[in-house]
Amino acid sequence: MNWQSEKVVVLGGSSGIGLATVSRLTAAGANVVAIGRDQDKLDKALAGLEGPGRAVGEALDCTDRAALDRFFGRVGPIDHLLLTLSGGEGGGRFDELDLTALRRGFEAKVWPQLEAAQAGLPALRHDGSLTFVTAISARIANPGTAGLGAINGALECMIGSLARELAPLRVNAVSPGVIDTAWWDRFPASVKTDLFRQQAETLPVGRVGQAQDVAHALQFLMENTFMTGAIIECDGGLRLL
Repeated sequence: MNWQSEKVVVLGGSSGIGLATVSRLTAAGANVVAIGRDQDKLDKALAGLEGPGRAVGEALDCTDRAALDRFFGRVGPIDHLLLTLSGGEGGGRFDELDLTALRRGFEAKVWPQLEAAQAGLPALRHDGSLTFVTAISARIANPGTAGLGAINGALECMIGSLARELAPLRVNAVSPGVIDTAWWDRFPASVKTDLFRQQAETLPVGRVGQAQDVAHALQFLMENTFMTGAIIECDGGLRLL
């Protein structure tokens, strides 16, 4: 793919996996629009990016459908839409799980991704790509992850149907495992350190993931025109344990 002729919108592009993908695509030559809630955070995140491509940031509340419709009406046409929006709630033992928090988890990830995907369809090139970011919690059976699995499984179960329904638009997803991003900063430092150490000791690859690992998988799905209806498990082998 000649990325210099491609325009990509990345929702959730100010940090973590989204920012790593923006950086990777910009280095490849793409014209990227990174979306986040905070314009100042976006500007700072994008300031150090280098490459033949160009990345611009735009603040947008992706829970606001009217704002999404206005944005895509103005920014289109585009070649690729990447959805890296996520939340932080929904984990814990089911017998103790706050279902109100689980509902907020759905509202922070599932609905914004679906609203953005639907709003972006009129702007997307008919044979471009639509790519979701889910999580490996949808594909493992670890205690304490039933709620997270429900959130990400809700998105994953739609990928195949959407790939057929929206063809020739290609619809795919990447399902990450434990990735060292700011998402983990909500936990005490000792908890994060212990978890990452345990993961490094038990995962087949011997380390936790980095945002760049997932960005690599996302770029592959966007540029490989023979890939649709696929979910790539970028988890270091966590699903095998």
